Amino acid sequence: MARNVNFDLNYPLMEAGLESPADEDGVHDSFNQLIAEQSHDEGLSEAFELQRLQRELDEEGRDNVAYLSSPGHEFRGSRPQRRDMAWESDERQTDPLIGERWSSATLKILSSMPSRTIGRNRGAIISQYYNKTMQLRRRRQSRPSIRDFDRSGRPSIRGYGMEVDSMDAEVNKRNRLVNNLHNLSAGDRVRMLREMPLGVAEKRELRSSALQKERRSLSGSQISCCSQLKYYIIIGMRHSWYSWLSFLHSLQLWQVPLKRVSGRFGTGVLSYFLFLQTLLFFNLFLFLVTGAFMVLPQAAHPPVLPAERRSFSGLELLTGAGYFSESVMYYGYYCNYTLHKSCGDDNGGQNVSNGTSLDCVSKGLSYKMPIAYFFTIGAAFFITCIILVYSMSKSFGRSFRIDKSHSILAMKVFCHWDFKVIKKTSVKLMSENICIQLKELLAEVNHKQVQNTVCQKLWRLTVHGLAWIICIGSTIACVLGIYYFSEYMHKNLQQTSRNISQEPLLNEASLLALPVIVSLINLLLPSLFNLAAWMEDYESPSVRTYVAISRNLMLKVSVLSVLCFHWLGRVASDPGSIGLKCWESFVGQELYRFLLMDFIFTLLGTLFGEFLWRLFSNKVLKTRRKPVFDIAKNVLDLIYGQTLAWLGVLFTPLLPAVQILKLLLLFYIKKGSVMMNCQAPRKPYRVSQMTTIFITLLCFPSFLGASVSVTYTMWSITPSSSCGPFRGLKTMFQAGKRLMEELEKQNPNMSLLSRAHSYLVENPFFLFVGAGIFLVVIYFHSQVVDGQRKIISLLQEQIENEGEDKKFLITRLQFIHEQKRTPAQRLTSQDSAC
Repeated sequence: MARNVNFDLNYPLMEAGLESPADEDGVHDSFNQLIAEQSHDEGLSEAFELQRLQRELDEEGRDNVAYLSSPGHEFRGSRPQRRDMAWESDERQTDPLIGERWSSATLKILSSMPSRTIGRNRGAIISQYYNKTMQLRRRRQSRPSIRDFDRSGRPSIRGYGMEVDSMDAEVNKRNRLVNNLHNLSAGDRVRMLREMPLGVAEKRELRSSALQKERRSLSGSQISCCSQLKYYIIIGMRHSWYSWLSFLHSLQLWQVPLKRVSGRFGTGVLSYFLFLQTLLFFNLFLFLVTGAFMVLPQAAHPPVLPAERRSFSGLELLTGAGYFSESVMYYGYYCNYTLHKSCGDDNGGQNVSNGTSLDCVSKGLSYKMPIAYFFTIGAAFFITCIILVYSMSKSFGRSFRIDKSHSILAMKVFCHWDFKVIKKTSVKLMSENICIQLKELLAEVNHKQVQNTVCQKLWRLTVHGLAWIICIGSTIACVLGIYYFSEYMHKNLQQTSRNISQEPLLNEASLLALPVIVSLINLLLPSLFNLAAWMEDYESPSVRTYVAISRNLMLKVSVLSVLCFHWLGRVASDPGSIGLKCWESFVGQELYRFLLMDFIFTLLGTLFGEFLWRLFSNKVLKTRRKPVFDIAKNVLDLIYGQTLAWLGVLFTPLLPAVQILKLLLLFYIKKGSVMMNCQAPRKPYRVSQMTTIFITLLCFPSFLGASVSVTYTMWSITPSSSCGPFRGLKTMFQAGKRLMEELEKQNPNMSLLSRAHSYLVENPFFLFVGAGIFLVVIYFHSQVVDGQRKIISLLQEQIENEGEDKKFLITRLQFIHEQKRTPAQRLTSQDSAC
């Protein structure tokens, strides 16, 4: 029995994808073009044909068609009737139009619709793309018009739903299409084949036929040696280029592990590892910039170190002090004079007491370390800001599109498989990845909003309020504890500086107390947040993840604010009270300790929270239940660590290298723990906007806070007078001002550059204007994306309205046809149907 017509836009989803071509825009445009061409030449003949068809139908004794005709429908009447009746009853419940008995005129019009012709008849596709190739050839070179060909070569879409093209006509059209493809260039041929809504085997056959014809034409003609050599050189260069691209693609970092994680745990866990990969690239950029312009020049011209240098004891790996204090790792090691090419050979790189020049008469290349230090930090932060803003804008454009799960589901089912994958492991990874994505999409499609009563809503609001009170109260308590404990540690340092009899190793070990307390709070308090989320019992896993991110963000921002006040408000304002000669190196050591303790406690959380919990569940509880990977906590831990790295790059130029090592180890440890100790979420969910939220949090609370702190340090705080490249200056910012003054003295024509520096760099107003411009760009980009979303939603609504219009027109057409028929014809038609 033939399949009935279904005009419902939402049901069934899978069958709607089967009838739609791969490139709907191209198909619709091509059909508009075909209809326009036919209406120019054959509009009158088609009108007479429809009138003649209507007269024939009026003269018929009965209508013998009750369903949509298709080629061979007359052979389907002998099938068992019980299965047809059951199927018909099911379909009538889904679409009220299916239960109608369509007339022949209605069915003729339905079968002539472009949307019901292009996806079903191969002859129509070949005719259509034969016409397109002819037009493309006419654009490339002067060719005869299509009117010069016979009418069999012209495209036609009439009657393909009711008739089957003869074999000779189809072969003729196919040969002409192959001929046109042969005459096109290689790029146009590939583009045309890609647009055709045909199967892969059919496209491959058409391409091979065109290539064989091209080889025959080339073999039949005499080609010179130079042309053959040129041809082989082009082929060799193309193969080399494709091999190079394949090699670069194989060098992509963590490609196979990321596919395994995505295929087993979904896009939520994958977003964490992608974010970790992004942070790794940011730190690699910082390390390369600071290493090339700060670390390497200073390491090539080391200053004279004091004779009483501490030996390496091993505790420096935890504290960062001791032996590392007098190394290229910290701010205090860098000199404040101009590095010359051979000064290290003349006098060992020793600087004079005034700290402004070196007693060296060699005429070599000079490198001013204070200027390099200042502009390297500024340029690194500026370029990082541009990359972050660009990444955030691009991520907004990708994730905040209108991507309804219905359309994406069809795309995933029919268009997502990569047929170039042939390895068994790659095929398995791709199938797992597509499977988990389909689960996420189906969960979003089947998600239904639960309607709660007023009492239930009040109860849920009460529970949510209580949970937020618990989370905010615990965060405030922990932040106050950190504040008072840091004050206690500061007073302890003041007492220790007065008492010189204590051991230095014990004093260094006591500096680990504050980082340990802060890292312990960052480890335990998110567990309380998870308990509050369990009490709230969110229906959507994505909403639960976003709430957890907001609570962990509140904790991290509060802790970092207290720590910045401790370093820049207490330590930097009065370093002599705690016996510091170089407070910048002390702050750099503190940041190193915090970064290291954060990594250690992250490993402890992975051990106790995932590995030991899995063993406890399997051995003691005798269940196979495993913990779920906490995306919110782990992502905010990454943002917290990256904020420490950005804060410390001014005081510890090699801190990005420590962060790179930490991220590398963290990736493999987390990946192994996730694959072995964790399970996928019981409710799969799609996180299309998760990566955008991560980049946004990295930009605004993290990078913006670090930039404000570093800018405040360089503009407002007086640097140490006995160490670092800015000794003897009132602020670090005066290094750039002195450079402009020297350039203006040496060359009066550079006064314009000095004025530009004073207006653009010295005046903070222009920095605020620049930041405002970035924010305006982001705002306008988000508004453009939002406008595109609204336009797409309006277009989708228009498509739905057009579907309703089609239903109405077809129903009216059938009603008018029934009115024109006589009662005897209706009775005869009913008897024949029975």
